[in-house]
Amino acid sequence: MTEQKENVLAKLDQIDARYSEIEKQISTPEIAGDPIRIVALSKEQGKLKAIVTKYRQYKKAVAGIEDAEQILSDDGAEDDLKTLAEEEIQQLQEQKNTLLDEIVNSMVMADDMDINSVIMEIRAGTGGEEAALFARDLYEMYIRFAEAHKWKVEQLDFSPSEKGGFREVIFSVKGPGTWSELGYEGGGHRVQRVPETESQGRIHTSAATVAVLPEPEELDIEIAPDDVVEHVSRSSGPGGQNVNKVSSAIRLEHIPTGITVNMQDEQSQHKNRAKAWRLLKSRIYEHYQSQKRAERDSQRRTMIGSGDRSQKIRTYNFPQNRVTDHRINLSLYSLDKVLGGDMAELIIALKDHDRQERLENL
Repeated sequence: MTEQKENVLAKLDQIDARYSEIEKQISTPEIAGDPIRIVALSKEQGKLKAIVTKYRQYKKAVAGIEDAEQILSDDGAEDDLKTLAEEEIQQLQEQKNTLLDEIVNSMVMADDMDINSVIMEIRAGTGGEEAALFARDLYEMYIRFAEAHKWKVEQLDFSPSEKGGFREVIFSVKGPGTWSELGYEGGGHRVQRVPETESQGRIHTSAATVAVLPEPEELDIEIAPDDVVEHVSRSSGPGGQNVNKVSSAIRLEHIPTGITVNMQDEQSQHKNRAKAWRLLKSRIYEHYQSQKRAERDSQRRTMIGSGDRSQKIRTYNFPQNRVTDHRINLSLYSLDKVLGGDMAELIIALKDHDRQERLENL
């Protein structure tokens, strides 16, 4: 048995013991009468249930193999019985290996699969108008990827450039597995191409940054209303006559963290406030999650949801039709397909790499 497998099984024993402990706690009168603790324990139990169920099936298969091996080692056992034992060992061995693979995958990736809503922020970086056009290209790439998965996309806020690009665009994506698929996109994206405005045909390098924030459920984060200061003002920019007459723009400031959010996409103050609170919760949630990751020496990969805009993660080279992900040193010569929303090969490679890193950190 490899050291990694021993570590995994030891971790599974801990999870199984914790699950049993939760079962006992929930059945006690003092816990049963406390709605807050019941909700918290039930939620924890729900997250562990799939892993524990498969682990118990795995242990049952191991016990079955041991019983069958005893029959094989018994000199007094009949040949027919030994033949059946050999067949059973083969079946149980396959079942055991399959279950362990499924368990390990669930154990290291389950937290990501549980988050089904993200907020993405794309901002143009160096490169002026060309960077804004690149930010729009990235936005359209993610929209097409989301459409292929039948996810729901909602634009929250945007700031257009003169030539139809985006200085900034913020949008949410909802659907099964959004975080596990899009969580790798946070960081610096660079493009190398000849801009439409370039008369000499020279290749320019421009950049945009992407942040991916998990959008928490109500139970995942609580923000004290007294910790948030709200500022209301008139919207600026495109929007018709309403812009100058109605105070609809909302700015929220979270005092403990210093995080601020501005929202003026809607003419309705109520709608802007609702969107601003969603974005504020996501940013605060990610802020505290990143602190936890640092405290436990980042058991989870830092490239997942780190939102580190300074880290260059990917280059899109138009002359060579090449996209390169620098974190895993992978180059694909299908840039046109990737920008068209076909990101599967990239994301599968990132997931595989990430899974191995997490296994080593168990």
